[in-house]
Amino acid sequence: MKNKVLTLGYAGLIPFVVFAALIWMVSPDLQPFVALALTGYASSILAFLGGIHWGIGFKTDVEHRAFHFVWGVVPALSGWVCVIMPAYAALILLAVMLTVCYLVDRKTWHLVGLEEWLRLRLILTIVSVLSCLFATGAA
Repeated sequence: MKNKVLTLGYAGLIPFVVFAALIWMVSPDLQPFVALALTGYASSILAFLGGIHWGIGFKTDVEHRAFHFVWGVVPALSGWVCVIMPAYAALILLAVMLTVCYLVDRKTWHLVGLEEWLRLRLILTIVSVLSCLFATGAA
């Protein structure tokens, strides 16, 4: 099971890397579409990261349940705002929010027995954040 999770996690980086590289390769008239694709994908990942906290919140024995439910909607709302922002600003905000999500997970996941996944989360966060920032230069 762990190998499948790792494979899926790393596969989830493919759109980040591909769109971040592609935005530099396409003609200027196509860059907004590539930027929107990257922004939309990163926003959906933020929603997924928030959803994990809803899952944690539904555990009956978890401490700070209310925090997990409240925090769980913040990444999705941030991602939604990013989709309607200009790409150059949205990609920076997405990079910040992906980092904040990791920092929150680092503080909370050990409380619910998920600390073994933090190394994967760190790698996924680094690549996704760098992809967003790299694409910002062309957006």
